[in-house]
Amino acid sequence: MSFTHDFDATSLREYDIRGIVGTTLSAEDAFAIGRTFGSLVRRNGGKTLVVGYDGRLSSPMLEEALVKGALECGLHVTRVGRGPTPMLYYASATLNADGAIMVTGSHNPPNYNGFKMMLAGKPFFGAQIRELGDLAARGDVVAAEAGTVRTIDLRDDYVKRLVKDYDGGTRKLKIVWDNGNSSAGEVLEKMVALLPGEHIVLNAAIDGTFPAHHPDPTVAKNLEQLIAAVKDNHADLGIAFDGDADRIGLVDNKGQILWGDQILVLLARDVLKSHSDATIIADVKASQVLFDEVARAGGKPLMWRTGHSLIKSKMAETGSPLAGEMSGHIFFADKWYGFDDALYAGVRVLGIVARSDETLSAFREALPATLSTPEVRFDCDDHRKFKVIEEVAERLRKSGADVSEIDGVRVNTTDGWWLLRASNTQAVLVARAEGRDDAGLERLKGALVEQLEQSGLSRPDFSGNNAGH
Repeated sequence: MSFTHDFDATSLREYDIRGIVGTTLSAEDAFAIGRTFGSLVRRNGGKTLVVGYDGRLSSPMLEEALVKGALECGLHVTRVGRGPTPMLYYASATLNADGAIMVTGSHNPPNYNGFKMMLAGKPFFGAQIRELGDLAARGDVVAAEAGTVRTIDLRDDYVKRLVKDYDGGTRKLKIVWDNGNSSAGEVLEKMVALLPGEHIVLNAAIDGTFPAHHPDPTVAKNLEQLIAAVKDNHADLGIAFDGDADRIGLVDNKGQILWGDQILVLLARDVLKSHSDATIIADVKASQVLFDEVARAGGKPLMWRTGHSLIKSKMAETGSPLAGEMSGHIFFADKWYGFDDALYAGVRVLGIVARSDETLSAFREALPATLSTPEVRFDCDDHRKFKVIEEVAERLRKSGADVSEIDGVRVNTTDGWWLLRASNTQAVLVARAEGRDDAGLERLKGALVEQLEQSGLSRPDFSGNNAGH
């Protein structure tokens, strides 16, 4: 049977394939992904594929079509069922799978869905996703006898492995978890049953309509329910997940949010006790405080490009035991497998807090204070956005500015720093600034706006309370 398939151009993203179900993403797309990605696995010398799916209403249908496509390549497919994305990564690592695909819409609205992929244990992204689209359009796939399929339940094994690295002794903390109706619900309930302490779980039921709130813990509004529960219960801390539980949100005992870079400071200080001089990686959006604190704790801070696939690849290259992003992706290679897992990061945070003489709020309050804008995203044509970055970089180089061009431009001044980068996943530019005081922050924003105006763009909206770090 001949096979060709054209994907909607908007669905092939930098780090995954993603779209609106019934509009830009369909069961036919899922079959084509299974058929084409399966062919890449076979051509790479592989025979095994693990597949999982999240709690969205469309996920079972897409997973079924995906498996059918993979079987046509002659692959041996293992279905691990519904659960968090990190459980699929765990399956890939422990079963030594040649390929892995997770059906997930992550933190997107309920009508979205998508596919995250790994080939030979490594992230599958960027040019590889574009190649997959080209192969499908040409029908360039392998023909084979039908493969085999089995279903296994890894939840208990995964939970036991998560809990194995809890190192907080027997001290009983009081913790509020906001599952956010994410696909981690069943795994989370099994996990807290094995951990010491008192655990209060909000929105435990897996529900792809996300009735409680949007499943993105980097947005303060989505943490309001968790903050209220932490205060009402006089809890030691609160932990939240995104829709597929590969990103973490953290709230201290006073109900204050710890952002991604602050979480990484907490974890880095602990990891560096047993990995002195190790490289700790964070993305370009992270506070200067993080990089300074890593160095102060004896580590080598490394600023890298935003994107979970890019960070994972850099970790493997540098042998880094720990990395993180402002978006709440936390990657442990110390005792763990190098992938981003909010459940595992939560276990490690609990251990640190349980062993500490101070509260989580005392840790947060002791960090150097800065003022920062929120992450500001504003529309810019997909082709124009990269050109704008080139223009700004060229002007900054000519002016002799202290600038990093790892991912967009990050400019250091005596007031602090500002960042402008092109999103890899949307037709937007992303800006952020961090200063030591209000006046400095205003000067940094002014310098950023001046560069945008020179490239014909108007001042972005910096509104929203300054996220004090």
